[in-house]
Amino acid sequence: MSDWDLMMPGMGLTAIGLAGVILSYLGIANTFLTGMQALSGLTMFVGMVFLGAGILSGGVSTSGRAKATTLVIFGIAGSVAVYAIGQNKIVTSLPVFVGLLLMILIPTIVLAFVSMKMPKYFKPIATIFVAAMVVGIGSFTAFGFMGPGAQFHLQSVGQNATNATAPVASGAPVISIEIPANASVQGNPSFNPATVTVPKGDIIEWKNNDKVPHTVTSAPDGAIFDSGIISAGKTFRLDTSKLNATEYDYMCTVHPFMTGKITITAPAKPVNVTIASGASKQAAGQKYFDPQEITVKTGTTVSWTNADSASHTVTSGEPSDSNPGALFDSGLIKPGKTFQYTFTKTGSQDYFCSVHPWMTGKVSVG
Repeated sequence: MSDWDLMMPGMGLTAIGLAGVILSYLGIANTFLTGMQALSGLTMFVGMVFLGAGILSGGVSTSGRAKATTLVIFGIAGSVAVYAIGQNKIVTSLPVFVGLLLMILIPTIVLAFVSMKMPKYFKPIATIFVAAMVVGIGSFTAFGFMGPGAQFHLQSVGQNATNATAPVASGAPVISIEIPANASVQGNPSFNPATVTVPKGDIIEWKNNDKVPHTVTSAPDGAIFDSGIISAGKTFRLDTSKLNATEYDYMCTVHPFMTGKITITAPAKPVNVTIASGASKQAAGQKYFDPQEITVKTGTTVSWTNADSASHTVTSGEPSDSNPGALFDSGLIKPGKTFQYTFTKTGSQDYFCSVHPWMTGKVSVG
């Protein structure tokens, strides 16, 4: 005869635990960082021990009520589990899910059987299983942070998982991508913009404007680049000079439904402008910046070389501006020296020499 005093809490704990595990693998909390899977698995384990012991109390139950209740519970749970696995887009989660269920079911069945047939051995055997679980979970977690194939990436932003995320070059153009608020909710925008094209050598910066942690991880396994956990309000920078000129899909490992793409193109050839000889003297027909006006593509680096015998500057804006040099200002460029600036935004930009304000030029970026 089944023991309902054991079955009732067993059914409740099993249902709560299984619901948590299913939600975890459905993508709502797809990482051990939330603790949801571990806690849900433990709750489900305890619940199934009570449920199994209650069903098997006094032998295999012949109660139609117990059989019907058990069938309904596992029928509903099984249906939801199949739906969850079907919705999960990460293939590796299927064997993990099955393995997790087996890890729970095997000791549950053993403990339930022992509690019924050999109650005096129940306590030592249960202690052995609990100790084994502690060692197993501890080892899995410890080795998850180190060694080949480490699956946990808790390094702070700025620590580097691969060479692609080495310290970035100073002065390189920065292309910004936002992780918007509520990106962790499936169906909402994940990355803004979701697709970007940048010249090789530029820096891509992701800023997490959501309230929960995310990652920026090259698909499918983070072998190319991996940000680690980006906390709310923090940023991650990727130096594209270490990448090949091709397309890279990426994702958030915490929320795998969040995906994006970056396309790295061959770097644009630099454009040279000469500060002409004699430019320090204002005269009819004298060339100052040669050529005076140029048109370049986004991401192009313009290089100004001083071929005059006097020092000059390359300062954004016009001589009449109240705040010249807001975009760039070379400072004094001595004879024979060079100043470079990379244009990352479309539009027109005037510039001049602050020492000799009649020297003007213009860069149009398309």
